[in-house]
Amino acid sequence: MTEDLANFSLVAVYSAMAIYTISFVAFALDLAKRSGEDQQAPASSAAATAGPGAGSARGAGRGSARAAVSGGSTIVLDREAATAVSTGDGRGDGPGGPDGTSGPGSTRRRRGSSFERVATAMMVLGLLVHVSSVVTRGLAADRVPWANMFEFSLTGTAIIVAVYLVAGRFVDLSFLGAYVMGLNLVLLAIGSVNYYVEVVPLQPALQSAWLVIHVLVAILGTGFFAIAAGLSIAQLIQTKREQARLSGLRFMDTLPAADRLEDLAYRVALVGFVLWTFTLIAGAVWAERAWGRYWGWDTKEVWTFIIWVLYAGYIHARATRGWRGARSSWLSIIGFAAVLFNFGVVNVFFKGLHAYSGL
Repeated sequence: MTEDLANFSLVAVYSAMAIYTISFVAFALDLAKRSGEDQQAPASSAAATAGPGAGSARGAGRGSARAAVSGGSTIVLDREAATAVSTGDGRGDGPGGPDGTSGPGSTRRRRGSSFERVATAMMVLGLLVHVSSVVTRGLAADRVPWANMFEFSLTGTAIIVAVYLVAGRFVDLSFLGAYVMGLNLVLLAIGSVNYYVEVVPLQPALQSAWLVIHVLVAILGTGFFAIAAGLSIAQLIQTKREQARLSGLRFMDTLPAADRLEDLAYRVALVGFVLWTFTLIAGAVWAERAWGRYWGWDTKEVWTFIIWVLYAGYIHARATRGWRGARSSWLSIIGFAAVLFNFGVVNVFFKGLHAYSGL
């Protein structure tokens, strides 16, 4: 029975990867379609902007003429004219047109293309298959499915997709779909090929309720850090385009402005930081119960603390020192790179009390 469940879990992993691949391709096609939309947008956007603007200018001219004839005050008329011009120019802050549904600075949800709808549907289907793989792995092992590197990568990648889908209910993150699917495919491939181990009993040191709490919260924090890093990468690209230092990638014109992407990355990273702080504290409590001390400068402990310091510096620098733009985004990206290093390098090449990779 255990072997059958383990085999089903592995088949479900490969099936989820196949579905994720379809989703990745569809998201990539959606980005390509956005580039085509951007080429058609300037003419319609200019017409939409020029119409109200021209009408306001004519209205201002007529108002001034009436004021000159009557000899009355022009204060009210000038204010009305200024308001009309402002209204005409203030709409459509991007190529999406006067309704503000897309383009830099927009916060409204863009109407999804057929590619985006297919990609999202495949992502949801892939996640369901993915979760079935996680559940059957746990049933096969008769424990939580994150006790070694393969299981951590299996559960962690599912959490990344889940965080993306949940966050996407509140703000349009469809432009990150290709990034999320690409990252998931790479991590799942590495986990399935390099980290796969057979189902084995839990080591005595891991037979604790803290395995559920400590590791699960760490996985959740990693999911938020992954989304924040993707937003920071998009922010860097958008900043260079706004500064006219990068050409091409016309689909970026349908994304929010760089400062909006920065705000989103900061908020998502802040949630991840809170979770990572709890991870650090819970790990110390578990260490005291398992080894009789809260902190022992084990390699894994040190790198977990380094990650915490990186994100604490990122949040502090942005909130109190006014670090914005490329400097803050690089801190977010470096922080997530440290998370990946902690998982893929420290676990494999640095042996210590946390050597539970199963390899």
